[in-house]
Amino acid sequence: MNFTRNRSALWKYVWLAPMMLAVSTAFAQHKPNAPTPAPHATAPTHVSAPSHSGGTMQHAPVQHTNAQHATMPSHTTSTMARGTTGGARGNVTAGHTSTTSGHGPTTPGHGTAIASHGTMTAGHGATATHGTTVTARGNAAAGHGSVSSAHSNISHMAPGRQVSLKGGGSAHIRPNGQIRSINRNGMQIQHNLHGGRTIVANHNGARVVTMGRHGGYVQRSYVTRGGHSYYSRTYYYHGAYRTGIYRGYYWGGRPYYGYYPAFYYHPVYYGWAYNPWPAPVYYGWGWGGAPWYGYYGGYFAPYPVYPSAAFWLTDYLIAANLQAAYAAQVEINGSLGPPASDQLLASMGPVPAAANSNAVALSPEVKRAIAEEVKAQLAAEQSQAGKAGSSAGQQTNAPGNSNEVPPALDPARRTFVVATDVSVVADGAECALTAGDVLTRLTDTPDADNNVNLSVSASKKTDCAAGKQVAVSVDDLQEMQNHFREQLASGMGELAKKQGKDGLPKAPDTSTVAGDVSEPPPDKTAAKTLEDQEKAADQTESEVKQEASSSGGSQ
Repeated sequence: MNFTRNRSALWKYVWLAPMMLAVSTAFAQHKPNAPTPAPHATAPTHVSAPSHSGGTMQHAPVQHTNAQHATMPSHTTSTMARGTTGGARGNVTAGHTSTTSGHGPTTPGHGTAIASHGTMTAGHGATATHGTTVTARGNAAAGHGSVSSAHSNISHMAPGRQVSLKGGGSAHIRPNGQIRSINRNGMQIQHNLHGGRTIVANHNGARVVTMGRHGGYVQRSYVTRGGHSYYSRTYYYHGAYRTGIYRGYYWGGRPYYGYYPAFYYHPVYYGWAYNPWPAPVYYGWGWGGAPWYGYYGGYFAPYPVYPSAAFWLTDYLIAANLQAAYAAQVEINGSLGPPASDQLLASMGPVPAAANSNAVALSPEVKRAIAEEVKAQLAAEQSQAGKAGSSAGQQTNAPGNSNEVPPALDPARRTFVVATDVSVVADGAECALTAGDVLTRLTDTPDADNNVNLSVSASKKTDCAAGKQVAVSVDDLQEMQNHFREQLASGMGELAKKQGKDGLPKAPDTSTVAGDVSEPPPDKTAAKTLEDQEKAADQTESEVKQEASSSGGSQ
């Protein structure tokens, strides 16, 4: 018994010592600065929608919704340097990248020198209202030269064979005979490598997306306001309904849907979350006995201390995604035991998360890239909060979905955290991305198949290896961005409840203001719609299997 305790304690100190040294060094170089008064800002609105995945940290968007995403390349050293402008730390990037820097009101602070081999691109900062200035900095992309044209030769053709189906449509069959995808009669079916299935189809003007046997969402046109179309989503998961609002975008001849919050906090609260706290905060999450944390402990460890809420929110976001990844695999497989390589360690008693060989750990650089995305989004939300309600009641009949770049292709957004399972191709072989993996977008312009190129910045051991270049559809990337924003809203809600407790500093005004578009009521027919789509997909797959195995299926 004493041996086990002493062993666990030893592991803990070995794991924490280098991290605390790094954090203390960073704090010595970056002392908190007092917020600087700034003029009142104005900005657009956005609404929240729920997540369909499990995990205790995810909440319905009625009050505090979930969001997701992030990424960062890996072959660069970043040098911390004192800056004279910009109230936030700059972005850390990996080499061979294009780097974005922010423009905005100056605040005494600390910049970050970024080592890269690319061109510099200017981003846009946001000014906080009510006395706090927030300077947003875009994330750096990993790439060689111009982001819009770099790495355009990445192949995304999965191994296997393509089958033309009778009556139209096609199917892609993996080398092992399993169905990878089906496109038939307006229905698209995707099977990922871990056993999950996603079905997308349009029925009577509604977009129906089924994810697994227990959930999905139904999206319908909701309202047109200020020349923009907004859509309601009703998520149904394990018997519960949640709703959210999404704004329509139309780019390159395709529609996209971006998360839009139903409410905002007062701008001063976003500034409090963005800027450094008076002193670093020690915070205990209480994850020690959680199965997901034990399983992914080798991949993720929380910061030992928090210099600001942005870093707290970063750990919150990563943890929420790993909870979702764990829950999804348990639902598919029934259980998720430790990898064989970890069974010996497990037999010796509890060990710290860092000793788990299930995955390569998230590097400090990748986590900082996620934190910079968090800060950039907080700055944007703060600016938008200043305009909340400004267009309320300005409903028009003007066409929506203007020709506008969707948020996932914003040049200032490079880092994405994977939200749900996605199967991609790297070096001619298919591999998986699962919730909590981190990507860096390399290109801005989608190819003919609506894919953009990304680099895997961090991944769990059984997923696509870090450093691999993959092609991901803009639709999947936009959903990562949506989930990131939803989770950030959820995290801000948790902070509002916990501020002033458990060592967290007290926050300013945490009350909320309604956005321009009110949250819709749930569509109580969603459960039946999703169930019917599952049955239709089962029938389609049965027919495709017979056709693909017969002589009628042509390659």
